Amino acid sequence: MPATVIAERVEWAGSITWFRENVRRLRPEHRPVDPADRLSWAAGDAAQCDLWFPPRKIPLEDGGSVLLPVLVIVAAHSRFITARMIPTRKTEDLLLGSWELIQQLGRVPRRLIWDNEPGIGQKGRLAQGVAAFAGTLATKVVQLRPYDPESKGIVERRNGWMESSFMPGRTFTSPADFNTQLTDWLERANARVVRTIKARPIDLIDHDRSRMLPLPPVPLQLGWRERVRLGRDYYVRLDTSDYSVDPQAIGRMVDVTADLDRVRVRLDGRILADHRRIWARGAVVTDPTHRETAKLLRQQFQQPRQPVVDDLTRDLADYDRAFGISGVA
Repeated sequence: MPATVIAERVEWAGSITWFRENVRRLRPEHRPVDPADRLSWAAGDAAQCDLWFPPRKIPLEDGGSVLLPVLVIVAAHSRFITARMIPTRKTEDLLLGSWELIQQLGRVPRRLIWDNEPGIGQKGRLAQGVAAFAGTLATKVVQLRPYDPESKGIVERRNGWMESSFMPGRTFTSPADFNTQLTDWLERANARVVRTIKARPIDLIDHDRSRMLPLPPVPLQLGWRERVRLGRDYYVRLDTSDYSVDPQAIGRMVDVTADLDRVRVRLDGRILADHRRIWARGAVVTDPTHRETAKLLRQQFQQPRQPVVDDLTRDLADYDRAFGISGVA
């Protein structure tokens, strides 16, 4: 009920500003209670997934530094933590990172619990490619209601733990250096006793895995995939960065694929370019071989063409034979 309506009902004749401020102060005491039940997690049933943003910028290839997301997946029963820094929070990178961390688990949890992360889905609708990813793994992606952090409190607490225990006193030279240090730290973290379950995740993960689903027998087709016509500048764009391609394919349709580490361009299955993926925004990556090939092709194009001279004279006897005339009387 608005404060003005309450003032009218109680026939308040004083300052409405004073009345509003005191109503605002009293409202929390009368707000309905929303209790949160303590959840129990069966072995193999679920893994909680989240993005953690470390409060420190990571140096990149172009000399700049940015805040990058870390994908965290925690097996709910054993509390076993897996995590990896990824380039973006877009669907392609989220699915690539999820598959890598699930492979580290060695099995597939029956449910992957997410909040309303845009790259996974919002308002009960999964982002493009997420349903196919879940179907290939035979798992289920569960999206929580907004403002319901208690339902994935396990991973939320691990995020806070990494921020308070892993980050202090560390420096990083690159995302790869961050991931190396994080992997080493997680080995020790998973060997520590968790107070709520009075056990070490490393001791419970085998039992947790035994109740999970097997990894799919076929490789997953994940990552960035696009088919484009190669322009005269012989570069293709992935996310916000440009990568050079063999200019001999200019005007042809090429297939661009990328994972978390490499960018590859193919023509009819033949690799034309293979670059390390750059995490910096707006970068331009050029293979010196492609530049030299372009220079050679440009020189050939600019050279004056030799005129072709055709001899247009023809023996008149050819026409006589064509028309069946043997000779002239």
